[in-house]
Amino acid sequence: MNVPEKMTGAVLPGDSTVEFNEYVVPEPGERQVLVQVKASSICGSDIRAIYRQHLGEGPEAYQGVIAGHEPCGRIVKTGPGCRERKTGDRVTVYHISGCGCCPDCMHGYQISCRSKHRAAYGWQRDGGHAPFLLAEEQDCIPLPDNLSFVDGAFMACGYGTAWECLTRMNLSGPDRLLITGLGPVGLAAAQIGRAVGACEIIGVEINEKRLALAEKLEYTKGIPLIDHVIVSDDSASHTIQEMTEGLGCEVSIDCSGAAPARLLALQNTRQWGRCGFVGEGGAVEFDVSPFLIHKQITLFGSWVTSRRHIVDLAEFLSRKNVRPELTCGPQLPLEEAEKAYNLADEGETGKVCIVF
Repeated sequence: MNVPEKMTGAVLPGDSTVEFNEYVVPEPGERQVLVQVKASSICGSDIRAIYRQHLGEGPEAYQGVIAGHEPCGRIVKTGPGCRERKTGDRVTVYHISGCGCCPDCMHGYQISCRSKHRAAYGWQRDGGHAPFLLAEEQDCIPLPDNLSFVDGAFMACGYGTAWECLTRMNLSGPDRLLITGLGPVGLAAAQIGRAVGACEIIGVEINEKRLALAEKLEYTKGIPLIDHVIVSDDSASHTIQEMTEGLGCEVSIDCSGAAPARLLALQNTRQWGRCGFVGEGGAVEFDVSPFLIHKQITLFGSWVTSRRHIVDLAEFLSRKNVRPELTCGPQLPLEEAEKAYNLADEGETGKVCIVF
C-alpha cells in the first residue's frame, strides 16, 4: 500500500480529555515493522492512570506519546533484519517492549522487565490510537485468520490477563468459577472459563448496566456466558454459599480491584481452592487465619501475561472459535476518540474500541 507521510494521533493530557496531534509516519528501523492499525481498544488502566490524571511512576509513567496500548493490525512495511514477520501479516502487538536481556524478558514476561529500556506502547512509546504504529518485530504476535482485528486488540492485555491467571490456577472442567467484577477483564475471564469447560460460572458486579450486559451475553446460542449473575451487595456472599452448598468455588478471580470484591472472592473460595487478584489498584484487608491459612487457599497475584502465552491464547481462541469481540461495546473511529474515552470512563458498556 502507499503509506502517507503524515498521520493524526490521539494523546491524553490527563484532565479527562483527548487531544489530536499531527505526526510523521515513522520508518521502521532494524528489526522493526510498521503496522497499519485496524483496531485499538481502551483499557481500564488507561482510564485509571493517564486519562483522568497522570498518576503513574515507573512502568505506569505516561510520557505524552500517542495513546493506545491494545493495538492490532496488518504489517505494511518491514525494516532491515526482520526474520519472521513480513508485509501483509495480521498481528496483535504485545503491548510492552522490554530490554530483551533480563530473565523476565527471556521468559517472555516483558511486562515485568525492570530495565530503563522497557517501554509500553501507548505509555512510553507511541501506541495504537493512530493509523500506523512502529513496533518491534518480536512484539508482533500472529493473528489467526478466523479472529477479527477487534479480537486481536482484546487479546494482549485484557484477555491475556484473564488467560494468564486462570491457566496459572489450572481452571478445568470440574471447577466452579467465581468472578468478581464484570467489566472487560471479568467478561474475558467468563468467556475463557466457559471455553475451558468450567462446570459453573458465577459473576458478581455492582454496576447495574454491567449486570444487565452480563446477564444478556451468550457464550453460544442458548448457553449463557455466565450461569448466575449476582448484584454485589450485603447478601452476595450468602447467595454464593447457597448456590455452592456452603462450599464456595474451587477457583475465584477478582477483576475489579475493589477491596470488598477481593474479600468476597477470597471468602467464597472453597477449601483448598485457588483465588487470583488481577484488578489493579486499591488495597484489601482480611483476617488471614480463617480466610487463607485455615482454608489452605492458594492466593495468586497475576500481572498481564507473556508473549509465549499470548501465542497459546491465540491458538486456543482460534481452535475453539471463541471470539473476544462478543464482549465489545461501542466501536468508534479515531476522530471520535474523546467520545470513546468518555464511554470507557463511564464503565457502563462492553469494552470500547477505536477502529480504522
